[in-house]
Amino acid sequence: MTTCTSPATVTRGFVLAILMCLPVVGCGTGFNAEPVDLLIVGGRVMDPESGLDAVRNVAIRGGTIVDVTEAVPSAAEVLDASGLVVAPGFIDLHAHGQDLESSRYQARDGVTTALELEIGVYPVEGWYAGRAGRALINYGASVSHQGARREAFGSVIANRDDEGTFSLGRAGTSDAHLYEPATEDEFRRIRQSMDRGLDEGGLGFGFGISYTPGASHEELWQLFAAASDRDAPVYIHLRSAGAFSAGGSLAPFQEAVANAAGTGASVHIVHMNSSAGGSAETALELIRGAQARGADVTTEAYPYTASASRIESALFDSWVDRSPEAYGRLQWVETGERLTDITFRSYREQGGWVITHGRSETTNEWIVSQPDVIAASDGIPFSEGRAHPRGAGTFARILGHYARDRGVLPLMDALRKMTLMPAQRLETIAPLMVSKGRVQAGADADLTLFHPDRVIDRATYDAPDQYSEGIVHVLVSGTFVVRDEMLVEGVAPGQPIRGVGR
Repeated sequence: MTTCTSPATVTRGFVLAILMCLPVVGCGTGFNAEPVDLLIVGGRVMDPESGLDAVRNVAIRGGTIVDVTEAVPSAAEVLDASGLVVAPGFIDLHAHGQDLESSRYQARDGVTTALELEIGVYPVEGWYAGRAGRALINYGASVSHQGARREAFGSVIANRDDEGTFSLGRAGTSDAHLYEPATEDEFRRIRQSMDRGLDEGGLGFGFGISYTPGASHEELWQLFAAASDRDAPVYIHLRSAGAFSAGGSLAPFQEAVANAAGTGASVHIVHMNSSAGGSAETALELIRGAQARGADVTTEAYPYTASASRIESALFDSWVDRSPEAYGRLQWVETGERLTDITFRSYREQGGWVITHGRSETTNEWIVSQPDVIAASDGIPFSEGRAHPRGAGTFARILGHYARDRGVLPLMDALRKMTLMPAQRLETIAPLMVSKGRVQAGADADLTLFHPDRVIDRATYDAPDQYSEGIVHVLVSGTFVVRDEMLVEGVAPGQPIRGVGR
């Protein structure tokens, strides 16, 4: 048996004393005569589903937690977790960065499952096939409405890679799939493509509706009904975003909630902090009222006051003849520079990622503090260390800045928002998620161990390539991907999260 130490506030000698005093278990509930693969000892286990918050030992065999116990079973390897919180691995429902570089930042932020649900992917089968056997963390995606529209309109896709991913901006020889309403025949093809994506294992329907303004209210209604018919969730970026209009707007929320109530679809509204703007409290009241009356509607937020998107996308179509102050709110991701009217036009022609500053931190903090708002990063892909910092620091920021330093929500509530709640959101479409988001016997050994006094984000808008601190160990299916705050090289334990259509 090997023993590995970690940074801790309790001495290793104390942990060894515990091991000597407690009974060694070779069989019984959760065990057999064989040693477990890994025993995590002396950590503060926090399980949001059961409410457990106590020092326990976590026994892992074959990628599964076999027991959470005060006993000390025989183990091939022992990990000292004194002073650390042992939590379920963090689940990010909204991660556009699905490449290895982005996954490395996510893992250092405690993420064990990162999903592309807002925009989705198309074709679904090719996207999953391209990641099989080489993913650092668990992965999955919804069926892209934008991608299905692009195919239905016959656009030639100039910027699709061989795994089926799409940009948020213009692509191909025509913008018709973005700006034109669908004919009856085009809608039929859209519906067929999205159904096929579910059959291939897509995790629901993903709508970036602000990027496809040609999609009518009728089209959206019909596709919500189609999702309901298949018991598939809908993930939606609403028609307009509060970041682009003073005070925000309730109308897009009302459309999504009405569609959920009228069709019976399960609906997840993404990044309400950027979509609602100054109307956040009323928007959340609307969602809660719909829930109380039987509608299945949830929402999420990320803990930053700036958003990010593609500058060539439809979101910026109205950004002409703005004031110098307005253009100065925009920051070019690749260089970090603030834009002017001249550079805005130049970069819009070129295409690329841009950050939009300007939301209220008071509103942002209030949204993050709400216990029923899921934590999700909306992280964009990293490219040579450049991105929005939310792709590297969302979860450590909530734990360190908001829960610990600001005290706006208890630690258990913060963990629930990034583990159990996202797992439960997906359980009907992906039963595998029943075994995630928990630290319990029978759950997958996706675990994040962090130091509660040190955990904090370090990524900034000017230096986004900074790993979070205090995330000490991260395991995916029982395999270390982060150990002693260092990425583990040469491992790829990430598993596909697929829908029941597959």
